[in-house]
Amino acid sequence: MYIGVDCGTQSTKIVVVDDSDGRIVGEASRPHRLDQGDNGRREQRVEEWTEAFRGALGEALDDAGVSAGAVRAIGISGQQHGMVALDADGVPVHPAKLWNDTETAEWNARLIEAMGGEQGCIDRLGLVLQTGYTASKIAWLRETHPEAYRRIETLLLPHDYLNFWLTGERVAECGDASGTGYFDTRTRQWRRDVFELIAPELDADRVLPRLIESREAVGKVRPALAAELGLGDDVIVASGGGDNMMGAIGTGNIEAGMVTISLGTSGTIAVHSPEAVVPDNAMVANFCASHGGWLPLICTMNVTSATTTLRELVGLDIEGFNRAVEKAEPGAGGITLLPFFSGERVPALPQAHASLSGMTSFNTNPANLCRAAVESATFGLRYGLELLGFLAGQATQVRLVGGGAKSAVWRQIVADILDLEVVCPQVTEAAAFGGAIQARWCDRRESDASLSELCRDWVRLDDSTLTRPHPETVAKYHGIYRRYREALQKEHGIALPRGH
Repeated sequence: MYIGVDCGTQSTKIVVVDDSDGRIVGEASRPHRLDQGDNGRREQRVEEWTEAFRGALGEALDDAGVSAGAVRAIGISGQQHGMVALDADGVPVHPAKLWNDTETAEWNARLIEAMGGEQGCIDRLGLVLQTGYTASKIAWLRETHPEAYRRIETLLLPHDYLNFWLTGERVAECGDASGTGYFDTRTRQWRRDVFELIAPELDADRVLPRLIESREAVGKVRPALAAELGLGDDVIVASGGGDNMMGAIGTGNIEAGMVTISLGTSGTIAVHSPEAVVPDNAMVANFCASHGGWLPLICTMNVTSATTTLRELVGLDIEGFNRAVEKAEPGAGGITLLPFFSGERVPALPQAHASLSGMTSFNTNPANLCRAAVESATFGLRYGLELLGFLAGQATQVRLVGGGAKSAVWRQIVADILDLEVVCPQVTEAAAFGGAIQARWCDRRESDASLSELCRDWVRLDDSTLTRPHPETVAKYHGIYRRYREALQKEHGIALPRGH
């Protein structure tokens, strides 16, 4: 059996995968508590992750009807960019600051300026620093909590921390490291000169983890922890990776021409590229993949987080919300939502707030508000897809994952707004499943089995979710999307593209 773990913002999900056919035979999840503030603060205690791991692992194994002794390897997927700063004893000096924390926007702007602007960032890193990345979090800690900063002995990302907790090893892999802001995504190396700009008092050779290849094992689960969890003595922990990288593996998106879109708390668009991409737009992240090659990425911050806010506002459960969305016509009766409840990364508006426009006494009803939430989250993804240019232009099909992908009406809206065929993998928990696939790939190195073969054998599509765009609705959405872009231009100065 192989264990895949996805440590996300809201919960830790664990799947148990049978080596014989790649089926998920057991799964479970445990929630996380999020500490947040109006200033954009988004933080979590690392104990939220380890306690959730313990509980979900036992439940998932019980669900599978197998003992922990059957586990051969574990692969961890984690929310990207989070800062886990540890002291000499491996204890956090501050709660983990998360990917969707926008409190550090001012520090991010300063770092971009210090590096010579956006072009300076691209020259050194292959991408432009974003507020969500780890770099500005470290700079923020240095200035606002100097005593904690001075105690830093190790800097890890969330998935790196879980690997450290499991094995005692302080390592990182290139996919997740790409989103730190002090890693060169083209040469796959730490940029010590950039790190010195961020944290001049810290020794990069001491505090930055050792880089390993995607197919390398981090190590084995520590004997004491293995005994506590009921695992065997030789359970391997794979390199793991960021949730987007593991999600790409879990959807089979490891070859050119494929697109994965996640409708999770945030929204992500990932395309495979065999070569490093030189972005012509600051919002395109030239990340490394966790299987070789690169994974150019667009991330929006308000997807199911935005729809949940509107759903709770009108007092509906998920089933009622979907019925309301289906009841409303495309365009939500003329209501436009800019869903920036948590600021926004794409477009780059970290301090933005959400707003509704176009409401009248005739169109303001729960169905239209719900429809506006789903449409606006999807318009944000269309905006991001357009930024990927020729890489996205090659796509003929989108593999859709995340909680929103379970909604048939949302799948149809995605197909119509993007004018692309949409289908879900049978396993929609793609990041956790990707972790299990990578764990198997890492465990069986001696067999030299290719990851492509594993993905072809294990990643199966759910034909019942295949959704094709409706030409008449596609035409309507061109105009509705223009209205959304005009609202962006009016409120935030985001120019309309040429030809609109």
